[in-house]
Amino acid sequence: MKRLAVTPKLMASLAVIGAAASIAGLGTFATFTSSTSAQNQALTTGTVSIVLGSANRLAVGASNLVPGDTVERAVDINNNGSAGTSSVGSITLTTTASPSSLLDTDATNGLQMQIDSCSVAWTESGPPYTYTCGGSTSVVLASRAVIGNAISLANMSALTAGNTDHLRVKLTLPSGAGNSLQGLASTIGYVFTATQRNAASK
Repeated sequence: MKRLAVTPKLMASLAVIGAAASIAGLGTFATFTSSTSAQNQALTTGTVSIVLGSANRLAVGASNLVPGDTVERAVDINNNGSAGTSSVGSITLTTTASPSSLLDTDATNGLQMQIDSCSVAWTESGPPYTYTCGGSTSVVLASRAVIGNAISLANMSALTAGNTDHLRVKLTLPSGAGNSLQGLASTIGYVFTATQRNAASK
């Protein structure tokens, strides 16, 4: 009987087929696995939100001021963020003037501003408006020039969600104001800004 000759080319082809079959065979083995599920993690964000309260006389102007006069106005600041979650780090006040005059640009003889807080709502008399505190008072802002940017306010209870600050804003035209401040007009705008507390691990 005549034997078939195996050529080198055929032997190479058989080797490739054999290797492919071995690799395919490796994929058929099972692997051991194990899984476990943690509980679902609920995450929520707080709310930083301050609003004006029921007391707000800041929009009420005053006229015919002379040196030594004072202008008192009450305003409540409420922190209405989600209770227990939204304490804020600071509350600041920015004041602007439009129209503007020496009443607001003269830092020495122009209008001076002081802010005090009462632990309960201020008792109002007038107009002309004056206020007395039936609780305890604290200084929120010491007397300074009326115009300022991001002025830090101290002793604010509205840093805590759900709390209210009962504020009295007092403007004074200094007794040293001279004739250059006669017949002037300024309109003061007030913006209170709450900034979140520092970031923390939760």
